[in-house]
Amino acid sequence: MPGSRDDLTRLRIALTAFFALDGFVFAGWVVRIPAIKEQTGASASALGLALLGVSAGAVVTMTLTGRLVRRYGSHPVTVACAVLLCLSIALPPLTHSALALGAVLLVFGSAYGGINVAFNSAAVDLVAVLGRPIMPSFHAAFSLGGMVGAGLGGLVAGALSPTRHLLALTVTGLLVTLVAGRALLRCEPAAPPDRTPEEDGTPRRPDRRTRRLVVTFGLIALCTAYGEGAMADWGALHLEQDLDASPGLAAAGYSCFALAMTVGRLTGTTLLERLGRTATVVAGGTTAVAGMLLGSLAPSVWAALFGFAITGLGLANIFPVAIERAGALGGPSGVATASTLGYGGMLLGPPAIGFMADWFSLPAALTSVAVLAAVAVLVAVATRRAAVPG
Repeated sequence: MPGSRDDLTRLRIALTAFFALDGFVFAGWVVRIPAIKEQTGASASALGLALLGVSAGAVVTMTLTGRLVRRYGSHPVTVACAVLLCLSIALPPLTHSALALGAVLLVFGSAYGGINVAFNSAAVDLVAVLGRPIMPSFHAAFSLGGMVGAGLGGLVAGALSPTRHLLALTVTGLLVTLVAGRALLRCEPAAPPDRTPEEDGTPRRPDRRTRRLVVTFGLIALCTAYGEGAMADWGALHLEQDLDASPGLAAAGYSCFALAMTVGRLTGTTLLERLGRTATVVAGGTTAVAGMLLGSLAPSVWAALFGFAITGLGLANIFPVAIERAGALGGPSGVATASTLGYGGMLLGPPAIGFMADWFSLPAALTSVAVLAAVAVLVAVATRRAAVPG
């Protein structure tokens, strides 16, 4: 365990930098997807299959990363995955077919999934050592990094080719990794006082009750990540198609959601200290239900935008709490399991909304975000006595 409060502070700053870097790099890639589509000549369906490479790589790697973290430690794995993430972001502009794009996105997704498990595992240990629910602050850094990355990407899109833009992200990311990585590797890993080291280096298999609880928290993460994926891919289309918003105003829909989520995460520690984890999940999920019903069914653009913002506030802290609880119960393997389920929800959301929009309508399909937020509330209430206290 780090020997002083200053050591813990340096560790927290280094981890925060990696969370922000992850969001920054990922958002920089997302804003160049249209240009990459044009460059590769991929159809919409072919591009969709290629983009699955990110999710497939992330989900497959997450389980493996949990084992690597147990063997080598969360800090070296975080730095290694950050280097791979920054290098792989430069590859998509070098491809000229959907198949090649899918292959390099598989590498990018593997790095993305790996770093998420590694730094979340380190953050879970730091939360336990500090005895304060600071997990939302790390995810706020991810959201802020994403907003900066998307904003800068939009500004330079007209001036820089995707090759130059993403290469600049590689250079910037490697510089950040060099500075933050040196700091992180110099920090002793946070060791919760109730954790007993394994003498033979092999983790004990958690009992059945622990595995069930970890999966339960993973399902809560899935329910909320589903909403994030749905809002990112379908929110603007709903505003433009169903409410006749201008393209610029429609684009503000996800910005309202993301900004509100960032604000919610920045205030998440205070909220958790006052309400506790279960009450925070229940209050957040209930708020998200109300916000998404308003956002999907409101007859005016401004009411829908307000609903999107309320949804972002409601969902803000549920995912971080679920990952932190799963990690407290199952260590790196718990983080890996919950993260896999959570990001699986982000993968499931957009296509599920698309199918339901074809069957019913897009506003009706978006109400599924509210339904799953309500499911997260019910699961949290049903398991409140079995979960770790707090």
